[in-house]
Amino acid sequence: MNHSNNHTRRLLWLLLLLPVVFLAGHISAQRTVEPSCDMCQAELVPLEEIQRYVQIGQSEAVGDMQIRSIDVGRTQVQVSLVHRNALAERANRVAEHSLVTEVYYMLSGGGTVLTGPELIDPVPRAADSYNVTNLNGPGHNAADVRNGVTTDLEAGDVFVIPAGTGHEFIEIPDHATYITFRIDPDKVVALMNAEDSAAFLEERL
Repeated sequence: MNHSNNHTRRLLWLLLLLPVVFLAGHISAQRTVEPSCDMCQAELVPLEEIQRYVQIGQSEAVGDMQIRSIDVGRTQVQVSLVHRNALAERANRVAEHSLVTEVYYMLSGGGTVLTGPELIDPVPRAADSYNVTNLNGPGHNAADVRNGVTTDLEAGDVFVIPAGTGHEFIEIPDHATYITFRIDPDKVVALMNAEDSAAFLEERL
């Protein structure tokens, strides 16, 4: 009888210890993971700076302006301000960025975007063009996409365009102003820091 009780006690202790052992192992495993960006500092892009880019876009009808291009270890991240005027007829000029994913955050206005991964009559972008070196890396322009999908965007919306997916605004009733966040894991876009941005703004405003 005592032997049975001892066995029961041991089993209960084992059951109680299992979560502790699991948690200790989990914490130990977590500690072995090293940061993908070693000793990196955070970066602020203040609202006032973004508003100055919006001002340039609206007054000069400038399409795409890089604000930052930051190395964050295994990838780079870009922050850009894009302003587009009203568009009644599409240009049949689909853009595709082969290595860079884009995330739109609509600030104001809106429009309809056509997207699709299957390009029709793609033409590679010139390797030394400003868009390739300083904005969104190598890719193609195309006449259209096969089996494209249209999406209506308005202020407040977030829209993700994976690398390799063709995209084109085909209608903009009034204007479209948005921030583009770019994920650049191959680090194909030139870096741009706060000092570079300040120099650009000083020159344009």
